[in-house]
Parts: sequence; C-alpha cells; structure tokens
Amino acid sequence: MNKSSLDLEEAFLEEAAPGERSLELALDFRAFVFVGILAGLSLALIISRLIYLNYWEGDYYGARSKNNSNKEIVVRGERGIIKDRYGKPLVKNIPSWSIYINTSDFFKTPKDFKAKVARLADLTNLKEEELTAKLKSTDILKIPSLLLAKDVTSEVAINLRAENIIGVEVKDDYKRDYLDPRIFSHLLGYTGVSATNEDVTGLAGLEAYYDKQLKGKDGLFTVFRDAKGNVLDEKLIEDQAPGSDLNLTIDAEFQRYFYKRFEEGLKSLDRHSGVGIAINPQTGEILALFSYPGFDNNTPAKALKEDHKPLYNRAISGVYSPGSTFKPFVATGALKEGVVKPTDEFLSKGYIEIPNPYFPDKPSRFLDWRPQGYVNVFSALAKSSNVYFYIVGGGFKDIVGLGVDRIHKYWDFFKLGEKTGIDLPSENVGFFWTPAEKEKKTGVPWRVGNTYNVSIGQGDLAMTPIRLITSNAAIANGGKMYQPFIGKSLTGDRGNKVVLNKPTLVKDFTDYLPILT
Repeated sequence: MNKSSLDLEEAFLEEAAPGERSLELALDFRAFVFVGILAGLSLALIISRLIYLNYWEGDYYGARSKNNSNKEIVVRGERGIIKDRYGKPLVKNIPSWSIYINTSDFFKTPKDFKAKVARLADLTNLKEEELTAKLKSTDILKIPSLLLAKDVTSEVAINLRAENIIGVEVKDDYKRDYLDPRIFSHLLGYTGVSATNEDVTGLAGLEAYYDKQLKGKDGLFTVFRDAKGNVLDEKLIEDQAPGSDLNLTIDAEFQRYFYKRFEEGLKSLDRHSGVGIAINPQTGEILALFSYPGFDNNTPAKALKEDHKPLYNRAISGVYSPGSTFKPFVATGALKEGVVKPTDEFLSKGYIEIPNPYFPDKPSRFLDWRPQGYVNVFSALAKSSNVYFYIVGGGFKDIVGLGVDRIHKYWDFFKLGEKTGIDLPSENVGFFWTPAEKEKKTGVPWRVGNTYNVSIGQGDLAMTPIRLITSNAAIANGGKMYQPFIGKSLTGDRGNKVVLNKPTLVKDFTDYLPILT
C-alpha cells in the first residue's frame, strides 16, 4: 500500500487496531421497517386519542374545564300546579332547601376529605359511613354536582351556609305539598329524584304521565372565576320558567264526598279495599277516581309498611271478576243475536237445575241470590237475576243461549280485553279464557256450567275497573264509547275521542226505556 496516500482517518484506525482492518456495514432494511411501524402506531394512537377526546369527550371535558374555572348555579324552575275542573289547586309548591356536593371542589383537597365528611355528617344528621360510601362510589368525572339531601330543615341550611365547607352547596329549592293526601294519592301520584340524581321527576299518577308538561325549565346563573378562584364576573345565562299548569276533569269536592262515603261503607262491611270511579258517559271525562286504601303521597315510602297494599292502584291496574256488572253486555248480545226479545220472561225460583250425566239422580244446581219470580231483560237487570242470564247465556231446555263463543264476540266488541288508553301510567288488561285456553291451562274441558258462570261475570274472565265502567258507559250512552281522560289541557285528539260508535247496538234497550219509567 502506498503510505503517502494514507489519510488521517486511516492513520487513526491503523493506530487504534494495528494489524486489523475495519469493515463498515449498512443497517438491515428490517430495522428501518420496525422503526417505521413503531412510529406509525404511536402516531395513530396519538391521533385517535385526540379525536376521541375532541369529538366523543369534548363536551364533557369542556364542561369540566369550565366548571373548574367558573361556578354554575342552577335555579330550579317550579313544576306546574294541578287543578280540578273548577280551578281549585290539588297540590302546591312550598320553599325548601337541598344540599349538593360540587365534586370538583369537594375532592380538590383529598387530605381534608375525612374531616369534611365528618363535619358534614354532624351538621346534617346523616350517617358518616353512609355519606362516605356514597361519595366514594360517585364517578366525579361524570357527576359534577351530586344531590346529597332534599328538603332539609331551615336550621340545617343555615348552619351549613355558615360553615362554608368547600364543595358543599345549599340551594334554594321547593317541594310538592299534596292537599288531601290519600283521597287523591293514586290520581296525582308523586315526584322524586330522577336517575340522573339531579332533576325532580314524576314517578306515579298524573305527575308521571304529564311530567314533561309539568316540569319547569331550570335557570342558569354563572359566576366567572380566575385561576385562583377570584370572582371576575356574574352572568345570567338562561332564565328559569315554571312548568305548565294541568287542569283536570276531576270534581274535587265530589271525589272527597265519594271517598269518605265509600270508606264508611267498606268499614261497615269489614272490608279493606276497593275502587271508586265516576265517568261522564257522554264525554269520557273522569269525574272521580280513587283506589282504596290511599296513601300519603307527601311521604309515599311510608306506605310500603302499611297493610292492604296502598300503593297499588286498583282502579287501573287491578284485574277482577266483574260479577253482575257484566250482565248488560250479555243482555246486549242476547237481544242483538235474537236469543230473546225484550219482553220474553223466565221464572226464577231461586235456582236452575240441569241434568248431571255422571249422577242422574243428582242434577247440577246453579243458584240465584234469591227467588225473583218472572223476569224479562229489564227486570232481570234491575234485580240482577242470575237465572235469567244463565238461560240467555248458556241455554236451558228449548232455549238456545248465546254460548261461550258469542259471549266472547261481545267481549271483543265492547273492547273488554283492551286498555282504555286513560292518561295514567300502568294500566292493565283483563282476560277471558276460550274453552281451548281453559283446557290447556287447567286440563279440565269446558262445560255448560262454565258458560253459566261467565254469563253472570264469574269464573274464567276478569277485567280492570276502568275498563268495566268505560264499556258500560257505551250502553248508557246509546252505543257510543269515549276514551276516558283526566287531563283537560290536552293536545291532539285525546279529549272526547270516540272509540266505538254503534247506536243501533242498544236500540232494543232504548226502545223499551218507557217501560222502566
């Protein structure tokens, strides 16, 4: 090698490692691929996280940031008042105070958490362990304001405000005060805290059904603060507005009278439950509706410990055998199908007997509640003669009765197995077993005795009281059935809605009404 051509770098290498020659190699291409993939994944994760935070969680974190710098004060909009048909209030709003925890402020100083909880429990008479558990289970990232207690006393409110615990807020609020609790309890229902732990919402009765109309619009007042918490400005963001008032079809004085007389009647019979409903058949307006026993809807939780299920609304949710109140439907069917004429009479000796195929010497006897003598459709209805309806419903000797299939036809015609659509939540429906359904459910075949029983409203059928009175009103109203309703401040076609219009259906009754008078 020509030494004169050796440059400085080569001389250094020669000196560092005499006798050895170094070889420079290029990095493997796979190393560049690996680094590129790693950088690409990192960039993708960063971009996806930015997108998630901005588009999916942007509103939330923006609100959290705003909450940390500003203080928003919610001013509750009062619920609308519920009034009877004459404008008399059945409920009112009275001032109250509620305790809220501003979670971002309350948890800013974790070392003070235990001391603040202890002091808060002492001032509110809440149990410290329950308060601690509730606060620790709260997702502070999703719940910026936690309702701790509603309707606290003025003494508690004053003491808390004087204590000025960081993150604890005492807000002016209101509570519902139901007039005449128990008498209107199932009708009006009650309110409670919603699942968001923030808003008051209707939980039962008209309060629940018309919650959107009754609910007020909350106002929003913002206090702007700097990074140190100093107040910079105050601004009203949104005005509060009360909810709409709800005017009812209910006659409050009539319902009070009805309820008290009903209660007296039940006590004289040593009975403990029942239903009272009054309807205007020409409009569908409900004039009175109650389920007995009622409950104090100012403190509904206490009713859980009371006897006879006072929270259960028997008027719209209870399903019962209609008894003799079913007879007008059987009479209508018998007249329309030509089974009998209005003047046809049958003798009621107090019972009816039919042959017993298993014991010929022991006929099956079906009782009337007393001997009625000769009765036609009008006197049979007036006296509630069982024998008459045994005959026209199930047949007897040479009289071919309606039979179960045609009775079921008029059950369907009068919508007895359907909901009425009344403006109350939790309406139930009744049932009428067909012979096939009964045999499938019980293993016992249908016999003429079963038809006799359903002909007088007993046995294998049942319905709700609101359904019963609504369908019977169609007969009283000349064949026109209105959907029952309670709220008069309605939109759409709910008020005075006709759901059945067959005036010829009860023509035989109306033609012979002079006989009754």
